[in-house]
Amino acid sequence: MNMYSSSADSTCRHYRQPTISAVQTLLEQGSGRTNEDILLQAGNLYGVFDGATSLGKSVPVQGKTGGKLAAETAAKTFSCNGGTLSRLGCLANRNIRQLMESSGVDIKYRQNVWSTSAAIVRIDGDELEWFQVGDSLALALYENGSYSLLAEPINHDRDTLCLWKEIGLISTGTIQENLADQILKVREGMNIHYGVMNGEPKALDFFQHGRIPLAGVTDIIVFTDGLFLPQTDPDQPADMETFVHLYHQGGLQLVHRLIREIQKGDPRCLNYPRFKKHDDIAAIALSFHEA
Repeated sequence: MNMYSSSADSTCRHYRQPTISAVQTLLEQGSGRTNEDILLQAGNLYGVFDGATSLGKSVPVQGKTGGKLAAETAAKTFSCNGGTLSRLGCLANRNIRQLMESSGVDIKYRQNVWSTSAAIVRIDGDELEWFQVGDSLALALYENGSYSLLAEPINHDRDTLCLWKEIGLISTGTIQENLADQILKVREGMNIHYGVMNGEPKALDFFQHGRIPLAGVTDIIVFTDGLFLPQTDPDQPADMETFVHLYHQGGLQLVHRLIREIQKGDPRCLNYPRFKKHDDIAAIALSFHEA
């Protein structure tokens, strides 16, 4: 199971814990050969990581894909739980680069590099510290029924999925076969048009992080893009209203169940444009006692 659990040692920073009434986790491999998503719980720190393997010729290292190694490396770095989350992000990015170099990856060519997105939260007394890069998300739900994404969401795959919506029904083969050049173009835009941890110094420019008070917060959810609700129109933003409604009705499991039902009915990814039938999923939901 791709889940790290760690207790901070004497060199790591300790925080006061608020009262958490429940923790839900979800980790599931998609239709690919490897689950490149990672769950992390390290004391009062919770995170998800979504690795992406290079598009160039990639040789497994220790039997693992580059995407899985990038996600695991980032999770291991954050598991120390010391210093600010942004500092840990810098260290994780550096460690990914060092691992690629020691593994013989030619990082001069951007299609060769490994990468990971991430969404991490840490409970600090009556506040929540958060960190996000890439398309993994952190969501806060409030007592008054409202909700907010803690970081500005990105949709770097929008153009690719819109193209697939146009040509999928009249094409044979997969989206990867038909739109390989477009997919490579988007990957080349890492840390130019959107951010990921891939060892490049420019990744730091795309880190989003901050703090929010926990007063009035009922739930905090961090999740990878595998838990995004499938949409018929890729040009529209993620349907968070429906996501929140489903979560209130049945937690992460109900959200997951609806996603898989939709995907099962669209195996060629044509009605709900996406890259594969089922994507990997990693998610953690924290529920708090009422104040």
